[in-house]
Amino acid sequence: MTEPEPLSYDVTGSGPVLLLVPGGAGHPMGFGPLTERLARRFTVVTYDPLGLAHGRLGLPVPDQHPADWSEGAHRVLEAVLPPDEQAYVFGTSSGGIAVLDLLARHPRRLAHVVAHEPPCVTVLPDGRERREELIGQLDGPGRPPAEGADATPMGVFLAHVLRPFSAYVPSPTSPERRLTLGVGTESRGQLLGDTAELVATRLSIPLMDFPGGHLGTLDHPVEFADALADTLLSSAHTSS
Repeated sequence: MTEPEPLSYDVTGSGPVLLLVPGGAGHPMGFGPLTERLARRFTVVTYDPLGLAHGRLGLPVPDQHPADWSEGAHRVLEAVLPPDEQAYVFGTSSGGIAVLDLLARHPRRLAHVVAHEPPCVTVLPDGRERREELIGQLDGPGRPPAEGADATPMGVFLAHVLRPFSAYVPSPTSPERRLTLGVGTESRGQLLGDTAELVATRLSIPLMDFPGGHLGTLDHPVEFADALADTLLSSAHTSS
């Protein structure tokens, strides 16, 4: 049996456990201010699915799939959570897709999940075309992965994450009462804002506004962290 890859994650703060799954290739670049603010109210566990911030940047990376990240996230929770306790979970962009898959596969250890602008654009009526549009905007028209693509987080994202993750379709059988979709106030009327609205409607779950656009976690970290904390903690009162 093949041994699973070592887990890469960081822990800071105190309080209930909050697992963060970054977007892109999962490299937590720029997450410092967000994490610092959240650590005032949570034990923040920042998952690095490919270990890019833990010495693996530049090593070969296979094509990634949402289940790869969600199963890894589940292993992280099993490692850090006390028995019979649950965690809050937040994922943005490709990390948002990973946490949707985590909720579908392993709901038992999850108190509440916020998925911020997951780019599962195939749910749209013209989803196939919009997905190709998204890929084209980020990666150029039909350009193959560049030589040495695995040397940077963006290269890894474009070569191994963007295509398989953007084809993900959320499960309609997810425990919806534990899920909130997040959308940036600046993303309303744009592709990923429309996607978040449609997913929330189809799953009959709340759609919450967060500061900024798709990169609100980086552009408005303090305001974003406070909005996220309020959303998660209010969900605990609602479900109790």
